[in-house]
This record gives sequence, C-alpha cells and structure tokens, in this order.
Amino acid sequence: MKDFFKIVFGLAFPIALQNLINTAVTTADVVMLGKVGETALSSGSLAGQVQFVMSLMIFGMTSGASVLTAQYWGKKEIQTIEKVFSMTLCLALSAGVLFFIASEFFPEQIMHIFSSETDVIEGGASYLRIVAFSYPMSAFCTGYLYLMRSIERAKIGTAVFACSLVANVLMNAVFIFGLLGMPALGVRGAALATLLSRCLEFALVVFYMWKINRQVRIRRTYFFRWDGLLLRDFLVLSIPVVLNETLWGAGMSANAAILGQLGSPAAAANSVVRVIRELVMVMSVGLSAATSVLVGKAIGEKRLTMAETYARRMVILSIGVTCCASLAMFSLRHVIAGALTLGPEAKDYLLFMLVVLAVYSLCQSVSCPVIVGVLRAGGDTRFGLILEGCALWVGSILMGWIGAFVLHLPVKGVFVLLMLDEFIKLPFAAWRYRSKVWLRDVTR
Repeated sequence: MKDFFKIVFGLAFPIALQNLINTAVTTADVVMLGKVGETALSSGSLAGQVQFVMSLMIFGMTSGASVLTAQYWGKKEIQTIEKVFSMTLCLALSAGVLFFIASEFFPEQIMHIFSSETDVIEGGASYLRIVAFSYPMSAFCTGYLYLMRSIERAKIGTAVFACSLVANVLMNAVFIFGLLGMPALGVRGAALATLLSRCLEFALVVFYMWKINRQVRIRRTYFFRWDGLLLRDFLVLSIPVVLNETLWGAGMSANAAILGQLGSPAAAANSVVRVIRELVMVMSVGLSAATSVLVGKAIGEKRLTMAETYARRMVILSIGVTCCASLAMFSLRHVIAGALTLGPEAKDYLLFMLVVLAVYSLCQSVSCPVIVGVLRAGGDTRFGLILEGCALWVGSILMGWIGAFVLHLPVKGVFVLLMLDEFIKLPFAAWRYRSKVWLRDVTR
C-alpha cells in the first residue's frame, strides 16, 4: 500500500496540480472580471466556452492516444510511442487552426449561441478576436503535455502551466484594470493576457521538446508520414473519446447557453459555479488521469490483477478526496458569494447552485475515474461515449431545455434538471466497472 501511494502521488498529484493551475487561470479571469461587473463577467465566461470545447477535443484525442502510449510504455516500445505522439499532435494542431478560423472570423455568430444580450455579445466577440490567435499554440502545447503524462512525465506540464498562471494573473491585473500606465481594457484585457501567457507556454514547450526531452522525440518523418496500422488503432480508440469529450464539452456549453438565455444574473452565477466545480473535482480528475496511466501500463505489462487493484483503490481515493472538497465548498458558499460583485438575484442563484453542486460532485467522483480512467485504460471507450452522450443530451440537456423554454420553470428548477446527468450515469458506470470487460491489451 505504501508503494501504491508513492506511485499515485508521484503521478496523480502533478496532474491534479496542472488541472488546479488551469482552473486557477479561469478563476483569476472570473474574479477580476467579476470586479468589473456582471456584463464583463458573463462576456468573458461565455466566450471562454470556445477554448473549453477545444480543450476537451484535445483531451479526447490525447486520452485515446494515451491508451496506446501507456500500454506501449509498459512494453518500453519507444519508437511506437513516438509515432503515436506525432500523429496526435498533428491532429491537435489542425483542430487549433480550425477553432482560430471560427473565432476570428465569426465571433458574433458564436456569441449569439450563448446570449441574446447585445452588451454580452459585443464584449464576448471582442474577447474572441484577440484570444483566437492563441488556439493553435494552446492545442499543440496541451496535446504534448497531456501525452507526456501517459509516459509518467507529468512534472513538466506542472512547471509550464505554473509559469503560464503567474504570467496570466499579472497581465490580467495590468490589462483589465489599467495598471502601470496601461489603459483599462476590461474583457479585451483578459483576452490579451491569455494570448500572451499562451505564447509563453508555447516557447517553454518547444524548448523542452527540442533541448531537454531525449527519450521520446517528435520526429518530422513520423509527423507527416503515419503508420497505417497504428492510425487504425488510434482512430478506433480515439474517435469515441473525442466524440465523448466533444459532446460533453458541447453539453456544458449548451447548459451555459440555456442559462444565458434566462438572463445575465443566471449566466453570471453559472460561470462562477463552473469554476467552483472544476476546483472541487480537480483532485478526482487528476486521479482519473493517473488511473488511466497506471492501469494501462499494468495491462501492457500483463499484470491484470495489479491493474484491477489499482482501479479499485483509485476509485475509493477519488470518492474520499471529493467528499472533503465538496464539504469545504458547501461550508464556504457564503464566503464565495460575498467575494464577487454580483447583484442580489445572481447571488441568490449562486448560493442555490452551490448546494446542488455539492451533491452532484459526489456522483461525479465515481463516474469520472471509472469512465475517464479505468474503462479508457483498457480501450473500452465506446461504452463511455454511449453512456455520457445519452445521459447528457437525451437526459439532462433535453429536460433542461424543456424546463426552460416549454414549461418556463424558474432558473433554479432549470439548473437542477441540467445537473441530472451524473445521477443517470452512476449505476451504469458502476455496472460496467464490475463487469471487468475493460481488462484487455490493445497493443500489437
């Protein structure tokens, strides 16, 4: 057990810290724009949905690839890992370019999806025009650093994201509020700070990739010429995960869009809840990513009993840490609401949403390590796609849309309906975990 915790915290803690740092960047935007006002907060938060969806697509690609790289890492087949790295990063970069084109040339159309308020649309569009230039760099860096986790090299991502966080917070303060003689740019200042911090990330990753990392290299030959059999394995594993993460990300954006159509107070409260949810789940998500690596590596080494033991212990650990985080968030909900410049209506919504979130997180603490960690480690990615897609889109989003625009329920009732997906997923995820169909080697 002692060796288990040493392995877990050597891998899970850096990953969780990366997720915490990424969430802290969003938190800094929310807190600082929240000081400017509800409109600025809603504009920045809703426009940030584009980055959120793109990040989930990249996470989907790298998660599918990590199933292969973790198992090949167990077999120490470095050349095959380099081929998988190159294919994945080429696709991630292509996705970043597509998101850049959409955000740079069609920002108003994108913002109309999330809000019907003119001020929010204009502020969000100005944000997207600036931050769009960061998307290709962000896609490449995120893909590379996520893949490094699968070969037990998580610390580099922590270091890069920590530097980016410090730069982003400092530049947020300067550009949003107009410090050091700079003009106060508000929402555009947050976008500029994000762009510059992504440039720093890209420079650090390129330096590490070419000058420090000598074990797994990105080779031009593999970047442009792909192995047909590996590509087929990659697509079989990755397409369900990419679709899964894209549907989930689009679902979270749909939730934001539904609540955004119900008014600025609801949108502002929900933008805070999204950040709090990420903070509550940050350790569980880190444990899920670590689970995928540990279980996948054990399967690649043909240690199936050890893989099953790792899976069971990680799920129990996820439940424990999430219980502690949910209890802390519930206890501090009035402090959180009082720290932001929100109107009485938005503050009332926020307090209610945080109570619902406390229960929601406990369900997610089981489904997240099972679906994202255990099932994906054994290549059982199609089941996760079907379960999460149905629970979210056929379940909570459909019910939320009906509640908001057909039954005209109050904001609190709509929010409860939109949060039902984890309750729907829980029994099916537990059943699939106990079936042990995920204990299989997907390498050649």
